[in-house]
Amino acid sequence: MACTTISAQSFSDFKKSQSKSFNTYKDERDNAFDNYLKGQWNAYEVYTGEPLYEERKPKEITPSKSKITKPVGPKITIKIKKRVELKPEIEKIEPKQEPLVKAKDISFDFYGAQLEFDIPSGIKQANYYPHNQKGITSFFSSAASSAYDSFISEIGKVSKNMNLNDWGIYLLITKISDSIFTNQDNSKLLSWFIFNKMGYAVKVGLAKQHIVLMHYSDKIIYSTPNYSFSDKKYYAISNYDKGSIGRVFSYRQDYPGSTKPFDLSLLSLPKLPFNIKTKTLNFKQFGDEYSVSFEYNKNLIDFMDTYPQADYQTYFNAPMESKTFEDVALSLKKYIDGRKASDAMNFVLAFVQKSFKYERDNEQFGREKVMFAEETLFFDKSDCEDRAVLYTYLMKELFHVPVIGLKYKNHMSTAIYVPMDGDSVKVGSRKFIVADPTYVNATIGMSMPNYKSIKPQSYIEIGIK
Repeated sequence: MACTTISAQSFSDFKKSQSKSFNTYKDERDNAFDNYLKGQWNAYEVYTGEPLYEERKPKEITPSKSKITKPVGPKITIKIKKRVELKPEIEKIEPKQEPLVKAKDISFDFYGAQLEFDIPSGIKQANYYPHNQKGITSFFSSAASSAYDSFISEIGKVSKNMNLNDWGIYLLITKISDSIFTNQDNSKLLSWFIFNKMGYAVKVGLAKQHIVLMHYSDKIIYSTPNYSFSDKKYYAISNYDKGSIGRVFSYRQDYPGSTKPFDLSLLSLPKLPFNIKTKTLNFKQFGDEYSVSFEYNKNLIDFMDTYPQADYQTYFNAPMESKTFEDVALSLKKYIDGRKASDAMNFVLAFVQKSFKYERDNEQFGREKVMFAEETLFFDKSDCEDRAVLYTYLMKELFHVPVIGLKYKNHMSTAIYVPMDGDSVKVGSRKFIVADPTYVNATIGMSMPNYKSIKPQSYIEIGIK
């Protein structure tokens, strides 16, 4: 039996016919939705998450023979904008006569930030019981009739102040829910309620009497169970990389007015407290040794490490911490200022090729993981797509040249739009010269033998003006 969809007109009629019952909830949408939750649910079949690669990446990559190429182009001088310096937070000194302030209901550490929230009693008392559709309705009714306004508002303010993207908001809401409820079913139901109130299209379902949370995303989230509702895909993010959930019973309609898709894009970094660490990368080039030292914020690394597998655009277009980039750029500047353009670009290519050990994600992390540029600098080991992301970022920021990612069945490389000779790919009317950050000792214009005559499956376009 199919679920009944409440249209704009029928919702208006429903409000009129149920006007007396709106005393239960402050938000008139809740009464209509509560009624809808009591209706018939449908069974939905899970779809397996799509892999990032059709074939496994090579276990090892044979280096190229070192080759000195004739430098071409004008001499380079790297210009670096002065960025804000990373400084540790000043230790807080408590005043001698501070008036007593009532402690809030929950407090926790969120990537270095100490956060606390008061929880409405109706939410604290909400409970998923019985363990079926009636239990969901019972939880929703208790949460919706609580004084939740200031609670939801405070979550929004914290999210804005910390500049959290959708993934950051997901982590924050999950942390809040887990701090209130040790029972995961209750925790997921609270997260569902909060997301709906914040305008996100999030569904709740049942699989073997347990709660499943499903977020609508119009972009692929890899290795994540997902379900189709009409022409939209909803992802069970909490089950990322944990295998299939199986059949889920849920409803077709979203919470009224909550239509926002979940977006993993990271176009600006979250504002997290500084936990400063330092690192030095060393590599050799034609017998000479070079070092690149930088500071980084470990709280930011920890945040990035939680990411599920997003689309490649997310990683290629994400920024780097200002001071981290400045440190790396100043270290490289010492070695490349005064060199001709091709020589300078090849030096940066060698830095990315030789500063890290090659290792596939499954061996390093036990799962497929694409790193942001900042993470690649942090970890001692990386594979092809991680280095492609880092090299792309450095080429854009240091030389301001258009760069693209080259996606093969089991490999990722890059190509740059420069007037040089060598292996190339054509995108539109432009010819991009291959620059492979994983093919150690290769210079710009050299493809790995296995990919020399193969057309990439797709191109990740970044920085093309």
